[in-house]
Amino acid sequence: MSPRTHDYQGLFGSDGTRVQRRKAVPEVPAERGLVVEDPASGFCGAVVTVDIREVTLEDRNGRRRIFPLRPAAFLFEGKPATLVKPAPKAQGPVRSASGSVKLGTVRARTARASRIWVEGIHDASLLETVWGHDLRVEGIVVEPLHGVHDLAAAVREFGPAPHRKLGILVDHLVAGSMETRQAASVAGPHVMVTGHPFVDVWEAVKPAAVGIRAWPRIPRGTDWKTGVCEALRWGEPADGARRVLGAVTSFRDLDSSLIGAVEQLIDFVTVDPDGG
Repeated sequence: MSPRTHDYQGLFGSDGTRVQRRKAVPEVPAERGLVVEDPASGFCGAVVTVDIREVTLEDRNGRRRIFPLRPAAFLFEGKPATLVKPAPKAQGPVRSASGSVKLGTVRARTARASRIWVEGIHDASLLETVWGHDLRVEGIVVEPLHGVHDLAAAVREFGPAPHRKLGILVDHLVAGSMETRQAASVAGPHVMVTGHPFVDVWEAVKPAAVGIRAWPRIPRGTDWKTGVCEALRWGEPADGARRVLGAVTSFRDLDSSLIGAVEQLIDFVTVDPDGG
């Protein structure tokens, strides 16, 4: 049997000392939620924040510690790793509160003759919060009616026409309601009425957005906003309005029935007879 030979090439330097070879330590982007361990202290946690100098980790008990970003200073999946600040992600289109693409360089269009009417100032405030960008780009003015008890007279005074359309958003648009009868009396080729099934536009805000499980049921004959504020201990209706309107930041906070109704009206009043 021939003796076993070994290849020692590159293992020793010219002075006879052994050459130390270090394994390359991978760089790992410190994405939020990445779990790593600081071997020096034994602290193990998920990345909370990171910058070019340090990283904050949070353990499963909620305790946080800050560590410097040193080479090979952490263990990732049990192996040494160098944490680095993640590269910035490619930015997609910026979305407005309504979910549409936000046109940051487009100036507001001169107001059209067409209008969107809503029942009150709270409805108008919600439309401004969620669809304000879209309305300015399209040049649509939203006006509060303060009720729809004499809707037919208001529509006649407005004088709808092919280039002067009118979109009307109403509450409680359900079979047999006063609002539904009023809507039927004015609907026409230049007038569109849409709405939601709720007694008040507040109720079209998702309960979770305002921190409640569900909107309380208010007995018939009691002012709805007053009854809600009493049931939820919100104070006066003005206090409730600040709470509800302040909770809405995007279309995600609204019931789909209100979203669909508003989108229909915007489409209706922005389509010109010539197809523009």
